[in-house]
Amino acid sequence: MKVAFYTLGCKVNQYETEAMQKLFEAAGYEISGDIETADIVVVNTCTVTALSSQKSRQIIRRAVRANENAVIAVVGCYAQSAPDEISKIAGVDVIIGTAERTKIVELVAQALNNRAEKICRVGDVEKISAFEELPHAPQRTRAFLKIEDGCNNFCSYCIIPFVRGRVRSRSLESIRAECDQLKNLGYKEIVLTGIHIGAYGKDFRDDTNLVDAIKTVLDAANPARLRLGSIESVEMTDALIDLMKNDSRICNHVHLPLQSGCDEILKFMRRPYTTKNFATLTEKLVAEIPNISIGTDLIVGFPNETDENFEETLEFIQSQPFSKIHVFPFSARAGTVAAAMDNQISPQIKKLRAGRAIEVSNIKEKIFAEKLIGKTVEIIAETETEGLVDGLTKNYVRVYVPANKNIQLGEIISVNVEKIFQNGVLANARH
Repeated sequence: MKVAFYTLGCKVNQYETEAMQKLFEAAGYEISGDIETADIVVVNTCTVTALSSQKSRQIIRRAVRANENAVIAVVGCYAQSAPDEISKIAGVDVIIGTAERTKIVELVAQALNNRAEKICRVGDVEKISAFEELPHAPQRTRAFLKIEDGCNNFCSYCIIPFVRGRVRSRSLESIRAECDQLKNLGYKEIVLTGIHIGAYGKDFRDDTNLVDAIKTVLDAANPARLRLGSIESVEMTDALIDLMKNDSRICNHVHLPLQSGCDEILKFMRRPYTTKNFATLTEKLVAEIPNISIGTDLIVGFPNETDENFEETLEFIQSQPFSKIHVFPFSARAGTVAAAMDNQISPQIKKLRAGRAIEVSNIKEKIFAEKLIGKTVEIIAETETEGLVDGLTKNYVRVYVPANKNIQLGEIISVNVEKIFQNGVLANARH
C-alpha cells in the first residue's frame, strides 16, 4: 500500500515526517509523492501562527477532496492544539498529536480495518517526560538530527510549549547511535534541530548541555559540516562560541530570534534579554567568527507596540549585522497571555510594519550575498531544477550553478560566485 505525506512548518516537523516514513517502510508500505493515488495520506501540521493553523486545515481538506478513498491521518502541533476542530472535518480517520507518533502505522492499520470510527490519540503534553525515540532515515542531501523536544520558556505570544510540552532531551548515547548511521550513509552536513536546542540537557539535572551534544555529533559522525538550528541569544555561551570558532566543521551561521528591537516590547513578550545584551553578543560573534551569518526572527504589531516602539525596532535591526530577517505580523494564539492583552494592533498596521521590516531584510540579505561575488566558495549540491543545481554555503547563502555531469547531488563542490541571482547568487563550478 502507498503512503503520501504533506509536511507543514519547521525542520523538526521535516525530521519527524522522515521518521514516520521510515516506520511505514519498515512495515512494508511504499512511500508515494502523489496524494491523489495513495492509500494513506499523512498531514504533519503546524500551529505556530493563526495562518499556520489555517493552512493546516486547508491541506487536510484538500487531501480529503483529492482522495476520498484514502485513510487520512493528521498529526503534529495543530492536531495537538485543536483535535476537536479536526475531528469535525469529514474524511479524517486518525488524529495524533505531538506524541505517540511511533504508533502511527498501528493506528492507520486499525483505521483501514474500520473506517466507521475516528481514532484520536491526543494526550496531555504536560505529562510527557521522556524524549520520543523515532527511527530515522533522512530523505535529503542534508540530514536533520533532532536532539530535543519541548520548551520551558512560555513567552507571552507562543503556543508551542502548550502543544510540545516541556524540554525533553535526547540521550547522548541515542545521538551517537544515529550519528553512526549518518556517517555510514555518507552525509556531508548534519543540521541539529529541536524546539529549543539551547535548552538541551536541562532536564538531565547534571552538567550536560548543548556543547556536549555538539561534541558527540562531531566525534561520532565527523561530518564535513555541522549546522546549528535556531538558538536563543542568552544560550550562546562562551564555550559554544569558542567551539564554533575553533572547529571548522561547525558552520559560521547562527539563527538568533530577536522578536523585537524595543526593550519595552521585549518585556511584554517575556523575552529574557535586552537589546543591549543582544547587540553585545552579535558584536562578539562578528569579531570572533569570520564571515558569520546571523539570521533572526522579528514579530511586528505586538500588542501595545506604538509607532515609536516600532521605529525603535526598525532602527535597531538596521544597526545589527543580520543576513536575513524572518518577519512575522503578530498572531494571537488562543490560550497565550498576549492574546488577552489590551491594545491589540490592527491588521492594516501590522501589514504596513511587516512590509517596512521586510524591506530592511531584503537590503541586508543582498548586501551579505554581494560579499561573495568574485570569491570561491563550497556548497553541498542539494537539488537540480531546470538545469540549475543549488546548495548552501557554510554561512547560509543559497548558490545556483549550471548543472553538468560532474556534479553529484550530496557532494561538496567548489564554485566561483559571479552575481546576485534569485534568492542568492549565481556561480560557475570550478574545473
